[in-house]
Amino acid sequence: MPQPMTLGFQGLGKMGLNMVRRLRRDDHRVVCHDRSADPRGDVEAVGAEWAPELSDLFARLTPPRVHWLMIPAEAVDAAIETLRPFLEPGDILIDGGNSHFHDTVRRAQSLGEAGVRLLDVGTSGGIWGLQAGYCLMVGGEQSAFEAVEPAFATLSPPEGCLYCGPSGAGHYVKMVHNGIEYGMMEAYAEGFELMAAGRYDLPLPQIAHLWNQGSVVRSWLLELAERALAEDPELEYLDAYVPDSGEGRWTAQEAVDLAVPAPVLVNALMRRFDSRQDRSYGLRLLAALRKQFGGHAVKPAGGEAPK
Repeated sequence: MPQPMTLGFQGLGKMGLNMVRRLRRDDHRVVCHDRSADPRGDVEAVGAEWAPELSDLFARLTPPRVHWLMIPAEAVDAAIETLRPFLEPGDILIDGGNSHFHDTVRRAQSLGEAGVRLLDVGTSGGIWGLQAGYCLMVGGEQSAFEAVEPAFATLSPPEGCLYCGPSGAGHYVKMVHNGIEYGMMEAYAEGFELMAAGRYDLPLPQIAHLWNQGSVVRSWLLELAERALAEDPELEYLDAYVPDSGEGRWTAQEAVDLAVPAPVLVNALMRRFDSRQDRSYGLRLLAALRKQFGGHAVKPAGGEAPK
C-alpha cells in the first residue's frame, strides 16, 4: 500500500469524485472544495474533508502543499488566478483535466516564476476508473512527480502511471491518446454499420461479444459496444449526435503543424462533425460508446443536443 499523503482536490464531477473515493481507499487525506456544496455529503461519506473556502483548504495542507484540479480546460486559467494568493514556493499544483499542452507550458512557466510546480496529468478511465483504476500520463518536474507518486500509485492500476517528460508532455500524450480513441471508435462504428446494412440479419451484440474472445480487434471499447448493443440493438433510443471535447481537434492540428499524415484520426474528427447533420447507425454507436465509457450526455432521438 502506498504511503498515505495529504492533498487538496478541486473539481468533483463524474471523474473527480470517484478519484477522491479511490484515494481514500489507501487512506490518503483529501481536503475537497467545489463551487457547489452539493458533493459535500458524498465527500464526507468516504472520509474525505470538506473545505467551504479555498483559504480553509490550504490552511489544512502541510507544506509543500499538493492541490489537484479536475476541471474543464477552459476553466483552468481562472482557477489558477483564484489559487495564486494561497500558493507558496515549493507547492505542487496538478492539472488532471484535458488542457491543451501549449497552455500547460505557459502556465507552468508562469507558476514557476513564483516557485510553484505544475504537473500536467492526462487522466484516462472515465466513469470506470473507480473500479479499474486510471491511466495517468504525467508531465512536469520529475521531483514533483516523485513527491506525488503515492497518490498516483493509488489512482492507477499496476504499471498504469508514467512520467512522460517536462511540462506539457503528459497533456500531449493524452491528446494523442484521445485522437487514437476517435479513430478506433470510428472503425468500430463503420464496421457495425456495414453489418447492420448488409444482407444478413446479424446478431450484432453477440458479434461484439464474439470478437472479444481472442480476436485481434478485441478491446475495452468493443466490450462497451457489446454493452450498448445489448441495451438497444437498433440504437433507437438516441440520436446520432456526437460532440467532440477538443482533444481530437488539437491532435488534428498538431498533425498539420508537424506535417505528419494522420488521415484516420482527422477523418474520425470529421465524422463527428457529420454526426450533427444526419442520423446514421454508425454515428449512433459512437454516441453510445461515449456514454458507456465516460458517462457523457447523449441526445435522445428528437430531443435537444447535450449541454
